[in-house]
Amino acid sequence: MLAGGLGRRIGGAKAGVHLHRRALISYPLEAVWRALGNVTIVTKIDSELPSLPGVAVWVEPQEPRHPLTGIVHALVMSEGRPVLVCAADMPLVTPELISAIARADPVGAPAVVASTGGELQPLLGCYQPEALEPLTAANAGGAVALRDAVAALGPSRYEVEDPDELFNVNSPTDLLQAAAMLDRRAARARRAYPNVKS
Repeated sequence: MLAGGLGRRIGGAKAGVHLHRRALISYPLEAVWRALGNVTIVTKIDSELPSLPGVAVWVEPQEPRHPLTGIVHALVMSEGRPVLVCAADMPLVTPELISAIARADPVGAPAVVASTGGELQPLLGCYQPEALEPLTAANAGGAVALRDAVAALGPSRYEVEDPDELFNVNSPTDLLQAAAMLDRRAARARRAYPNVKS
């Protein structure tokens, strides 16, 4: 789970910002844990995280401050295994989607990346060891857009039916929108399963 961003637009320490009385990072963290049974946070040494007992943390290099740094560091630390990457600011991602992407056949590509409406969401994808070298080169070049760097890999695209699952929180307005989206999801679940207590 990538949590190394500064969170300037939301006032800093984005991972611990409260969404419905829970830390923002707790939503995707729970989804990844339920899907895969394991989760590691990749972050900067100076990033502020809420208390997350039992969760491993890998400290990525301080520079460059770019999501690619976290992806590259995860691939290095995974020692030749694929890594499922999920951003810490995606509160509506589901275990089902994470599991589907993690288990999708890359068909020879170095990554399987979420996509909606033809647009890649590189902060949710399963990256193969073969992605390490080209992403390292792209990260070393500096100032490269994440989508461009990942698109250059020629990844397999996993089309996501519900674009809400890829919503990420960057600002106070996004936080309010995410709260409303979670409320709508809970209301739909109550209608679908009226006899199940939440």
